[in-house]
Amino acid sequence: MKDIEIAQKSEMLPITEVAQKVGLTADEIEQYGKYKAKISLPLSAREQTKRKLVLVTAINPTPAGEGKSTVTVGLGDAFSLLNKKVMIALREPSLGPVMGMKGGATGGGYSQVVPMEDINLHFTGDMHALTTANNTLAALIDNHIYQGNKLNIDQRRVIWKRVLDINDRALRHVVIGLGGATQGIPREDGFDITVASELMAILCLSKDISDLKKRIGQIVIGYNFDKEPVTVDQLGVTGAITLLLKDACKPNLVQTLAHTPAIVHGGPFANIAHGCNSVLATQTALNLADYTITEAGFGADLGAEKFLDIKTPVLGKTPDTIVIVATARALKMNGGVAKDNLDEENVAAVEQGFANLKNHIQSMKRYNVPVVVAINKFTQDTDAELAKIVELCEQNDTRAIVADVWAKGGEGATELAKAVIESCDNDQEFTRLYNSDDSVEEKINKIVTEIYGGDGVEFSAKAKRQLRQFEKLGWNHLPVCMAKTQYSLSDNAKVLGAPKGFKIHVREFVPKLGAQFLVALTGNILTMPGLPKVPAADGMDVDENGKISGLY
Repeated sequence: MKDIEIAQKSEMLPITEVAQKVGLTADEIEQYGKYKAKISLPLSAREQTKRKLVLVTAINPTPAGEGKSTVTVGLGDAFSLLNKKVMIALREPSLGPVMGMKGGATGGGYSQVVPMEDINLHFTGDMHALTTANNTLAALIDNHIYQGNKLNIDQRRVIWKRVLDINDRALRHVVIGLGGATQGIPREDGFDITVASELMAILCLSKDISDLKKRIGQIVIGYNFDKEPVTVDQLGVTGAITLLLKDACKPNLVQTLAHTPAIVHGGPFANIAHGCNSVLATQTALNLADYTITEAGFGADLGAEKFLDIKTPVLGKTPDTIVIVATARALKMNGGVAKDNLDEENVAAVEQGFANLKNHIQSMKRYNVPVVVAINKFTQDTDAELAKIVELCEQNDTRAIVADVWAKGGEGATELAKAVIESCDNDQEFTRLYNSDDSVEEKINKIVTEIYGGDGVEFSAKAKRQLRQFEKLGWNHLPVCMAKTQYSLSDNAKVLGAPKGFKIHVREFVPKLGAQFLVALTGNILTMPGLPKVPAADGMDVDENGKISGLY
């Protein structure tokens, strides 16, 4: 059966019963229909939990599939089977990849969060609220310029972009305000995808609504004619933008097929944003359950690095264990096997491609956090291939366990869950990658050399000018969010495995003072993706009874 068919055949519990499993009262949830709810914050005082945090990450993604979300869900269900009080914390899917090339983000097979159709489409409206808030601010900026421009905003230096939650390459670079004097002031503009927006980052990094409001006020929307930054607070619309997000900042409660409570909230991409679900979601899960299992987007070089260097300082909690997901198929691709030949046994290619997994193991251990490898099993995997991965991991002092979660759900991950529980008890002192007082160049160099395995960084002339400007403005202390292809450790998407001797090319920076990080755009990375030749949308349909098909 397909993922959507498995999900549609499942019997969900009323969300009130799911809430009860983690001690949420009727007054602490706001129902969105029968099977979804928002959690009202702050929660009332309750007994302290163990507050164990498990971060699930992966090797670099390939067309072969890795199944990070599937493993996250299956692992959570396995914890439930072992009678552990557990919650899962995932990101919300974006319509861009759902309708594009990736499909949904609710797991797969018998390791899914449900209702998957709702979660993958409109859900509780968080993405729409973010899109509306973002574009309201854009409209207010342009209206300010049109109505006399008291702040002397230089329309050539407005950096706040409009957004849309769908991949649309035609909107990357546009001209607005055409049509005469009454149609606004003409200027060049562009669209980002909603999940790459600063408001998405702010939503995911805010500790409460007051913090949300403060961060929104700090957003730099552009510069005046004296080249000084202009903020939302100066524009005087902080309150208006915040109120549009007051409900969106509440975490969303759903369940797995096995009825394990799951929070799905916030959805930044890890290749062009910081790739982690919300601080509020993770914190809520930590307060309600003994074990919180969360994930970070794409490979460990992107999502996990950003989780550890950007999110944890705000969260105030570092992972007790990191789980790295890998598949034999993906390692074979990293070892040079073509996609069409992945069903054929090739132990040598697995060994060759292991270099990619080895890099991620080493980079995560650099933070002094225990690492467990989850080998996500596919039907065509052979015993010899799986045994080779286990052997190679053992040679690198890392435990690797085969998990068959797509086919068996939580039952396919009980051994993995036991290993993770054991690993969580190894108290180790977290080691930061860089300090806030390191220069921006030093921070990026550490990411490139110690996480990617590269030789260093090359900055464009524009990036160098920006660095000098940031130093004058006192923005050097901020962490760096690397916008880099997810497919490679380098900034060249076609270079698989574990390349050496490469440099990362930073072409420009985007300061995001509300999110409190600096985005470094590398290579040819885009903040508004395009749809593929055959989008996933081509295979979707709905019948006369409203039953959806083709969503995966």
